[in-house]
Amino acid sequence: MTPPRRSTHLVRVGGVALGGGAPVVVQSMTNTDTADVEASVAQVAELARAGSELVRLTVNNEDAARAVPRIRERLAAQGVDVPLVGDFHYNGHALLAKYPACAEALAKLRINPGNVGAGSRRDTQFAAIVEIACRHDKPVRIGVNWGSLDQAVLARAMDENAARAEPLPLDAVMREALVRSALESAAQAEKLGLPADHIVLSAKVSTVQDLIAVYRELARRCEYPLHLGLTEAGMGSKGIVASTAALAVLLQEGIGDTIRVSLTPEPGGSRAQEVVVAQEILQTMGLRAFVPLVTACPGCGRTTSTLFQELAARVQSHVRERMPQWRENYPGVENMKLAVMGCIVNGPGESRHADVGISLPGTGESPAAPVFIDGQKTVTLRGGDLAAEFIALVDDYVARRYAHKSA
Repeated sequence: MTPPRRSTHLVRVGGVALGGGAPVVVQSMTNTDTADVEASVAQVAELARAGSELVRLTVNNEDAARAVPRIRERLAAQGVDVPLVGDFHYNGHALLAKYPACAEALAKLRINPGNVGAGSRRDTQFAAIVEIACRHDKPVRIGVNWGSLDQAVLARAMDENAARAEPLPLDAVMREALVRSALESAAQAEKLGLPADHIVLSAKVSTVQDLIAVYRELARRCEYPLHLGLTEAGMGSKGIVASTAALAVLLQEGIGDTIRVSLTPEPGGSRAQEVVVAQEILQTMGLRAFVPLVTACPGCGRTTSTLFQELAARVQSHVRERMPQWRENYPGVENMKLAVMGCIVNGPGESRHADVGISLPGTGESPAAPVFIDGQKTVTLRGGDLAAEFIALVDDYVARRYAHKSA
């Protein structure tokens, strides 16, 4: 059994709860130019429809800061109320001070202690952002990154390690510096008046084992909600596998309150893929349910036809397309289990385990596809309209099974 979330502080970001036993939250980040209001609104809306519960925007210059309130207004006009998070580096103190409407439109601020300011300006500029957050009653994610670690913290950790009788390896010193930077910055923010229940921490790296080690130590030493994710997971299967490997270990240990899968999109690919992957990590681990999942066999020498693959793809696509409407009208439908199987070996058995399942004929089998609903064989489908008929059965099942739960 998965242990409970360990963070005791409950942080509210708009209408979303982080930590304190709340479900793990999925978030994502736009890759549009924030100053391009139309493009940014379109992508935020796309991410929200895909299921992102928080969406982060880069706020890197005055044009972006001026655009944030307009983006918020346009989204509200479309009925998209996903909380927006502002990502600040280097000049956040100046932008937030000059454009208070930007601070007000955001649900949370994200700052990186390594990029707040150099030398003596670091503390002053960090304090300026925290004071603005306090004034607007906004939570803050203090996000430390391996690639932009506070050099003063790292130098101190290196000096301490050099003085040890048996110095630790360099990677262990780097991990300790990451954890220390996050915790010291959180303590400083609290001294400046930011309540503990307004602080979220992250300490991101790009390698699986380092991420696991850093977050285990961070979780051991604090009670703040933790945001998990590899800072640059990569592209395609590499990014998906690396993110899943790291996040699954930590989530299984009860570490983590919000996650992002930072995938590099394929050229022309949808940014929403990272949301789908994050949801599927949580759902396949049994931590949350977002959309009915389709069990489908991988295929073998018995399934030389591509029929079951095409049907599985159509069913999964149909389910995701219908979820925004189903979510409104049929609460609980996200827990529905579907199966699309390719032959008689495991087809009937797996189909009986699903809420709605179909066992397609393998090579040389009778050209008939029995459908099982709630474990019972109800109908046998044949012919060219098989996919449309099965999808209609799924739609009918949703309407009947979950109608009594609708408002």
